[in-house]
Amino acid sequence: MPVITIGRQFGAGGTSVGEMLARKLHADLLESRIIDEVAHRLQLPKEEVEAEDEQPGSLLARLLVALGSASTEPLVPPEAAAWQPPNTDPAFDTRKAVLEITQHVIQEAARAGNVVIVGRGGAYILRDFPGALHVFLRAAEAVRVKTIMARFKISEEEARKRMKQTDENWTSYIKQVYGHDRNLAGHYDLVLDTGRLGYEATVAAILAALNNRKPLT
Repeated sequence: MPVITIGRQFGAGGTSVGEMLARKLHADLLESRIIDEVAHRLQLPKEEVEAEDEQPGSLLARLLVALGSASTEPLVPPEAAAWQPPNTDPAFDTRKAVLEITQHVIQEAARAGNVVIVGRGGAYILRDFPGALHVFLRAAEAVRVKTIMARFKISEEEARKRMKQTDENWTSYIKQVYGHDRNLAGHYDLVLDTGRLGYEATVAAILAALNNRKPLT
């Protein structure tokens, strides 16, 4: 029952590689949109959460059920300040409650197993989780800019601005919440350059590492 976390630079294909891995492994994909949705719904009355869920067998539904009775004790050390991102983009939720829910969501998904987790500090939250494979994806700046331009249909100038802003936000988030530089290779089992390898070869390398890991002693 594999558990894979994927950290990434913006534009390096984290979600695309995660989706491909999940299909190959017949695994669930836990990425930022699902985590945000769980966090959002868990702040609603139980009746509203149940009423909103239209797919009882989905990963989202299972997480909601599992987390419904989970401890609400903070998972963040009391001395850790709530994250304050370097911009006011409403997509970033700075409330401590959401951070705690995010950690619960990722831990619960890992306990269930057979999941690919993209972003949100999975490598740090699950650093002591037995058997988890932690991957970081990078690519040259020029490659990432082209990818962002194509994905969002924006100019090169806007793509460079969005890339810089997003990378800074993600790095600041991990540094303040977990006290690590997310760009250091030592935090991961694999660091792969998707620009050089391409997505297919990147997925193949991750699967090879997954299948050839030494047993824990």
